[in-house]
Amino acid sequence: MNIIKYFKVLLYILIPMFVLNAILSILYYFNIVGNGVINYFKLFIIAISMLIGGIYIGSQASKKGWLEGLKVGLEIIILFFIVSYLAFDQGIHIKTLIYYFILLASSTLGSMIGINKKKSD
Repeated sequence: MNIIKYFKVLLYILIPMFVLNAILSILYYFNIVGNGVINYFKLFIIAISMLIGGIYIGSQASKKGWLEGLKVGLEIIILFFIVSYLAFDQGIHIKTLIYYFILLASSTLGSMIGINKKKSD
């Protein structure tokens, strides 16, 4: 049961991320979005996707929503780390650690919002 719950969260994170990145790529292709702005939009899109996934997992949790968000955030960070290491052979830099911390904080915050949203309904 838990595997299916985390798979749904993974879909809630990855589908908006891919759709919004495709839209951003189209805007970049037609020179609507410049080079300097695109990196910030990429971070914003992934952080919002993690927030959405965190809200979903938080609304499914019965208690300790922050822990569920932390689990999901670590799951995604490990997935991103494996893909980036295998595909691009990048090392770990301070910029990468800050990026992963932002994603982890976004997921944790989303799960806390989700569990509070569930209690108010």
